[in-house]
Amino acid sequence: TYGGAVAKIIPRNSTIPASAQELYTTGVDNQTGIDIHVLQGERELAKDCRSLARFTLKVPPTPAGLPRIEVKFLIDANGILQVSAKDLRTGEQHSLEVQPSYGISDTEIERMLEESIEYAEQDFAERQLIEARTEAESILTATAKALANPQAESLSADERARIDATVAALKESVAGSDYKLIRKSIDELNHATEQLAEMLMSSAVSTALEGRKLAEV
Repeated sequence: TYGGAVAKIIPRNSTIPASAQELYTTGVDNQTGIDIHVLQGERELAKDCRSLARFTLKVPPTPAGLPRIEVKFLIDANGILQVSAKDLRTGEQHSLEVQPSYGISDTEIERMLEESIEYAEQDFAERQLIEARTEAESILTATAKALANPQAESLSADERARIDATVAALKESVAGSDYKLIRKSIDELNHATEQLAEMLMSSAVSTALEGRKLAEV
């Protein structure tokens, strides 16, 4: 996933044939491709797992979060893994076939399991940090867009100063490695931008209603 954490699709020891699917989206504006990296392992981060295959699904440039990418995994009775990714908005799709067990010994599998136990606490902490940073970056981007909206000019000087201060605090916490502090800073920014969010929502509703009235004329 975005940031390097692993999304576990089919758990170890699943009865085969087995299948699963997940929905994903883009992490940044105007992204033109989504990298599908197929991994095998028990660790929380991609860098610590065994790479099986990867491909890129092309997507049209749009605001982050708009595309809906359906990723499907299917393991047949022979242990062959089929992976497909489809952009539900455009119909663009890509697929491949791999054999997860090829070239891996029982000893290596046992080592992978032992490492997952040994590094479980460390891996979990790293994943928490990655997820917190990813959420923070998304919120910072959304806040910057909201502040660029003409409606934001209606904020009082105190409200704007409070938002600017919490944005600065969140950026500072993201530069560190304390995921709890990042989460706390995210909550503070969300609270500080409540009035701005309400203003933008009211403006959007008013615009929509006005458009409807004009269409009825």
